Amino acid sequence: MSAPKLRIESAGINGLWPMLPTPAKEGASDWRSLDTVDLDETARMVEALIEAGVDGLMSLGTYGECHSLTWDEKLAFVGCVMETIRGRIPFFAGTTALNTREVIAQTRAMHELGVSGTMLGVPMWCKNDVATAVQFYNDVSEACHDTAIMIYANSEAFKFEFPRPFWAQVGKLQQVVACKYLGIGLLAADLNLAPDIRFLTHEADYYAASRIAPDRMTAFWSSSALCGPRPALALRDAVAKAKVSGDWSNAKAIADRFQQCEQGLFPRGEFTEFSKFAVGLERGRMNAAGWVRVGDPRPPYHVVPAEYLEGASRSGRAYAAYHAELQRSGL
Repeated sequence: MSAPKLRIESAGINGLWPMLPTPAKEGASDWRSLDTVDLDETARMVEALIEAGVDGLMSLGTYGECHSLTWDEKLAFVGCVMETIRGRIPFFAGTTALNTREVIAQTRAMHELGVSGTMLGVPMWCKNDVATAVQFYNDVSEACHDTAIMIYANSEAFKFEFPRPFWAQVGKLQQVVACKYLGIGLLAADLNLAPDIRFLTHEADYYAASRIAPDRMTAFWSSSALCGPRPALALRDAVAKAKVSGDWSNAKAIADRFQQCEQGLFPRGEFTEFSKFAVGLERGRMNAAGWVRVGDPRPPYHVVPAEYLEGASRSGRAYAAYHAELQRSGL
C-alpha cells in the first residue's frame, strides 16, 4: 500500500505555532446565544499573526472551545481562518469529540475546508487504556487516510497519560506527523519511541527541550502569542541562533522572562487546578493583554473564581508589557 498523500509532513512543522482562541461576540456566555463567533476579530487576529511572522496555527483545542461551540460555529470559524490564511501558512483544526464516528465526520469535513491536518485528542467520556487509545488513532487514520494528525497530548483534559507504549505504537502511523506536548520530563524517551513525529512543547519548555534534543525540537506551541507575539517570536529566533552558534545565553534569558510572565496563571502554582478553569483563565489572560478581543467563554466554562482570573490577568499584562518592550526596541 502506498503512503498517504498528506498536505503537511513532520519536516514542514517548524517555528512558532500559536494556539488560536475562538473570538466571541458580546453575550457569548449566555446559553441562549447561538451565533457567537466574532468572524471580524477572527480575521484580524489571524492576519496580524501572519504579518508578525508566525510559522503555523492551531485551534479548536481547550480555549479554542472545541467542546462548547456548535458545529455551525466551528465551520464558520475554520472557514474564516482558511479564507484569511490563503495558503500562506499551515493550520491544524481540532476535531476531538466523544466518539470515533463523530471524530471521523468532523475530520473529513475540516479536510474538505482545506486544513493542513487535525489536532486530535482521545475521546474522554471513559478513561482509555493504551489499547483503546491506539485503536482510536488507527481507526481515524484508516478512515481519513489523507489527513495529517497532530496528537493532542494533554493528560488532564483527556484522562489519559500518553505513556511510553502508546508512543511506540502510534509512532508507526504515517498520518501522525506531530504532537502538541506538555512537559519535558519524559521527552527524550518519547522522542526515541516516535522518531518520525514532530513534538511541539509549550513555549515555556522550548528552551530546555531544545537543549535536550536540538535537532528534533524545531517547533513549539504558544498561548502567550495572543497577548502579543513578539516575545514568542524572540524565543523562536534566539533558540535557532543558539543551535548554530552554541551560545545559549540569550535564549536562556528569554526563557527566564517567560517564566516570570507566567506568574499568576496557575492557581496555587498547580497545573491540575489551572486545568479546571483553563478556558476562562487563558481567555481572561488574553483579554487583559488587549492584543486580541477574545470575549467571554461559552457556557459552562465562563464560571471562574475571581481570584484565579485576576492571576491570569496579571500574567496577560506582564506578557503585554514584554511585547511592548520588544516593540520599542525594534525586535
